[in-house]
Amino acid sequence: MRFTKFSFVVSLLLGSLGAQPTVFNGGVINGASFIPGQSVAPGSLVAIYGSNLSSATVPGDTVPLSDTINNTSVTFNGIPAPLLFVSSGQINAQMPWETMNPNANSATVNVVVTNGGQQSQPVAVQLVPIAPGIYSIPTGAGYAVAVNNADSSLAAPAGAIPGIFSHPANVGDAIILYANGLGPLDLPDGDGQPSPVVRRTLTTPTLLLGGVQCNVFFSGLAPQFPGVNQVNFFVPQVSAGNSLPLQLQAGGITSTDQVVMAVQ
Repeated sequence: MRFTKFSFVVSLLLGSLGAQPTVFNGGVINGASFIPGQSVAPGSLVAIYGSNLSSATVPGDTVPLSDTINNTSVTFNGIPAPLLFVSSGQINAQMPWETMNPNANSATVNVVVTNGGQQSQPVAVQLVPIAPGIYSIPTGAGYAVAVNNADSSLAAPAGAIPGIFSHPANVGDAIILYANGLGPLDLPDGDGQPSPVVRRTLTTPTLLLGGVQCNVFFSGLAPQFPGVNQVNFFVPQVSAGNSLPLQLQAGGITSTDQVVMAVQ
């Protein structure tokens, strides 16, 4: 076949666009729990896995969150998603609130990633109203991002995480827990926006520490982090331990028992 001047120009143009991005089947997961195969919730943070998703690793640096970073963007059923981070193999984004009817029990949406003008093939993502997960260090199996309200330390053994001030909590202490996917709110919230006013979840989750139910006195949006939930609770009467499982229950889902906190 003759390689004409026209075909040469076309090949250059296509090459400048880079390889087509691909989203893996089942590659959109809860941004806190990182559990594969589990449905995700509108308004929550999600991790998107694939290949050629972006030409570089670039974190977002604006609040409200931008829907384009490094010429990479994401849509769910055509709705732009706010982005926190992009790289070749992973994107962190917020699932837009409007992707699901608030009165529905489930929904299926298609995710499409655009990288430098090249679009991925649509991949189906399953949604449910509530899909709880707890942020932890490391992600998915580690010490919960559970902050002692008195001194802003992490409720983990001293020195457990290099560079982070931590000590075990005491029974009766007030704790601020950072979580994901806790569902609809009493006041609407914009995609990618911080929450300067108090927004509570319509469903208060059950929180278990070492199998003992906690007294949850607030569940809503964290004011400074778009898409992140905050659960405030008192430490119940539990036996002391450096690795007590901390689990959220809501919407028929119980978060993993691999996320823990320390109580003395």
